[in-house]
Amino acid sequence: MAGGQIRKHSVSIRGHRTSITLEDAFIDALRQMAEARGMAVAALIAEIDSSRAAQGAEPVNLSSAIRVAVLDWALTGAGKTSSTAT
Repeated sequence: MAGGQIRKHSVSIRGHRTSITLEDAFIDALRQMAEARGMAVAALIAEIDSSRAAQGAEPVNLSSAIRVAVLDWALTGAGKTSSTAT
């Protein structure tokens, strides 16, 4: 499976160093997502981290939260708007 290699990545979130473990396909998509939103990957990860903490439900690990955010972004058209004139 292409993009299935899992790798650890060190990131800094609001000055705190941590690591995430993501498949190559997810880290590539995360980079695309950050580029599409005009932000640094670290800033996007911090945003995802904040949103998982704000949900108040059972804690979700950061790597899983990133996968879900990337999947949601991809399923909603990779950030594209559906306001195309027909």
